[in-house]
Amino acid sequence: MILLRRTTTLVCLLAAACCLAQELEPEEDPYAGLPPKRAALERMLSERGTPEIFEAATKKAREQGVGEQPILEATFLYYVDRHEDDKIAAMMPEFLKRNDSFKLEESEIFAVREDWLAVVEYVQAIAALKKNDRVGFKKHITEAFWLSPKQGSAFAPHIDRMRLDEAMRDVKIDPSVGLDQMFADGKIALSSLLKDRKALLLHFWSPWSRECEESMGDFKVTALEFQKNGIAVASLLSEATADALGDAKTIVNALGSPPPGAWLVDREKDSLHRMLRIQSVPSMVLVSPEGRVIFNGHPSEDRLWTALAALSPGIRRPALKED
Repeated sequence: MILLRRTTTLVCLLAAACCLAQELEPEEDPYAGLPPKRAALERMLSERGTPEIFEAATKKAREQGVGEQPILEATFLYYVDRHEDDKIAAMMPEFLKRNDSFKLEESEIFAVREDWLAVVEYVQAIAALKKNDRVGFKKHITEAFWLSPKQGSAFAPHIDRMRLDEAMRDVKIDPSVGLDQMFADGKIALSSLLKDRKALLLHFWSPWSRECEESMGDFKVTALEFQKNGIAVASLLSEATADALGDAKTIVNALGSPPPGAWLVDREKDSLHRMLRIQSVPSMVLVSPEGRVIFNGHPSEDRLWTALAALSPGIRRPALKED
């Protein structure tokens, strides 16, 4: 039985691959009973390991006679699943070149031609996004939605990203803003954290977020790297209830003494959470000494480290357990 079947949506295929990886024991080979060519193809389609492992799977697929169209599709899925937008954008010439020669009967992931055409538009949209071409991005992503509405959940995050970036251009945080401290009485101004620092990293979190709690050890390592390279760090809670503060202190105390950076509670009126449009945690916002937003997004985004490297060339992304 072939475990990865042709599907009409990118989202369904990635979800199936994820579930398969979770259910199988590491030593099991689900493709052992398939013909060599089919087995090589299925391994390539489902591979989500390191680039070296994926490259080896691709090479094996070619050796077994797998065509370039399925290899292009598998490579696209690999980059999408790993959120590597730079690599997706770089694939644009390959997609445009194959657009006219695409054969539905050779596809491993598309059931109708419109789904293929939507992905071609999607790749062009990502390429435009990388060039800060708002008009081009809107044109191609709109066409992608029109061609394949059911893949909308794959397209939507990029639209949200562009809207957030545009909104942040008009935001300026007042460095004199004072916030309550978690482990001391009184307020502390953000400007006192900045002092002669290159920037301030605001870490928005919640003790009731499983991801925040599970990644706190990684945050400690990352925060120490920030501080070592001239980036101030402040972690902000959105809620000041007794339960939230109690749970938050328990988690932070487990990091050891003293925990890295400042640990603060956001104000209720004109909160930084609302100003910076924080909709999920953990989120990180990199702020210049003048209060301008340099980055706003999830801690895992490569764009954060690109922005940090521009401020402090010596900074290095730590090897974290989740990586």
